[in-house]
Amino acid sequence: MNTPTKLGAYGLGLLAVFGAALGVGNAVGPVGATPKATSHTEAAGHTQSEQAAGGHGDAHTTSAGPQQAAQDTPGGLQVSQGGYTLTPLTGAIEPDTPTEYRFTVTGPDGEPVTDYQVEHDKKLHFIVVSRDLGSFQHLHPDEAGGGVWSVRLTLPAAGAYRAFADFVPTGGSALTLGTDLLVAGDYEPQAIPATTRTAKVDGYTVTLDGDLVPGRSSKLTLKVSKDGEPVTDLQPYLGAYGHLVALRAGDLAYLHVHPDGEPGDGTTAPGPEIVFYAEAPSRGDYRLFLDFQHQGKVRTADFTLSVGKTGAIPTPKPTETGESDGHADDGHTH
Repeated sequence: MNTPTKLGAYGLGLLAVFGAALGVGNAVGPVGATPKATSHTEAAGHTQSEQAAGGHGDAHTTSAGPQQAAQDTPGGLQVSQGGYTLTPLTGAIEPDTPTEYRFTVTGPDGEPVTDYQVEHDKKLHFIVVSRDLGSFQHLHPDEAGGGVWSVRLTLPAAGAYRAFADFVPTGGSALTLGTDLLVAGDYEPQAIPATTRTAKVDGYTVTLDGDLVPGRSSKLTLKVSKDGEPVTDLQPYLGAYGHLVALRAGDLAYLHVHPDGEPGDGTTAPGPEIVFYAEAPSRGDYRLFLDFQHQGKVRTADFTLSVGKTGAIPTPKPTETGESDGHADDGHTH
């Protein structure tokens, strides 16, 4: 698009297209998905590796029921799920201007939720990305009281953004709710960054090995180096040596991915490699954002992967128990 488009017209078009896409997605489910038995652990958004680290859930297996369609919907596509709703309290946001952004999560009773489980060192994770996936922020809001969350937010330019609240209400299941943020002004859409497996940030080089596979869990290995030397003293960040978020281009379906192992478990080394397991819900382009901490500072490396665009979609590999390989397909993968 050569001429900048006013955000107002863009926002209306975006809402119409996004609403139609979501309606179709809810009707037909993820591309290439096949019915499978679901476990209590999957419904809660936690995998076997997290259980070993002390997460809640068990391995009791049940057959697919009426909630299967909801469970198959990737995280972040809905503003409301399971009776919980993400409710923004802040209106207009100006480009490149610090704003105290406030929001609540209301529960099934209609009241703001005030009791959360601590997950990965925080009660709530707040991710904000631009719709073109060029801008990414991983924030941790403060509790302002009465179930209200507050975070200092600066959105770099006019355009449309998606905000994700990632949390576990006490006694409930893990949820990722999403809402759009619109920043007024002239807006020129940008193409998604080109496919890349190497990222450079602040003198660090991070390489990505492995592929996302539609409908199946796969291994991703990220290796961190600095000035040509492997980094072997990564520092824990949010209870791990790395924190990876994957987003599908187009609708920004959210895959929250965590590494295999944790600091202090006696087997997980502090670099240079960080291993993750993730499952892509469909073919398409995905953006991956890795947060890692070294020498007291958190840095973000970003990648673009093109997933399953040629050939047939692999069928999930069954195991003796009828489960897949132990990593949940719920949009909140660990």
